Amino acid sequence: MVKRGKMGLVVVMMMLWVVAGMAQQPAGPPQPGPEHKKLAYFAGKWTSEGETKPGPFGPGGKFTFTETCEWFTGGFALVCHSEGKFGEATVKGLSVMGYDPSEKTYTYFETNTMGENFFSRGNVEGDTWTWHNEGKMNDKPVRARFTLKQVSADSSTYKFEMASGDAPFTLVMEGKQTRAK
Repeated sequence: MVKRGKMGLVVVMMMLWVVAGMAQQPAGPPQPGPEHKKLAYFAGKWTSEGETKPGPFGPGGKFTFTETCEWFTGGFALVCHSEGKFGEATVKGLSVMGYDPSEKTYTYFETNTMGENFFSRGNVEGDTWTWHNEGKMNDKPVRARFTLKQVSADSSTYKFEMASGDAPFTLVMEGKQTRAK
């Protein structure tokens, strides 16, 4: 009888544990938060033009490209396809933008037909998005900063800056983009 009483107590305790666990689970699938919804600014098709500056990172010149960004299933991230001309070179890219709630930063990953891969973290303050990453160029550490200012619901200006080691940032590229109607 004592064994039966102990076994019954164990079963009751396990049932209470399962019920408590189920009560803590949210109802339904997770939903995008307000930070995810801020990414809606980038959804759609954009045309961009600008100029790279001559310097240690290359010869400089004009560029144009288009980018189309669509919501990934669930509404937590945007998937973007781009194609552009940098001088005589045609470059295609694939990128994903999202929000990391544990780090409280936006995330950006890009890969392109030049064999480059970038991962950046960013934030938004008002109408200005700023993305940072670190990597290597010619086996030397470099820092990069991409800043985009929303001019209107359908246009923005941006600049891309890089720095070697602890040196100050140098402007590498700047341009503007417009949402295609």
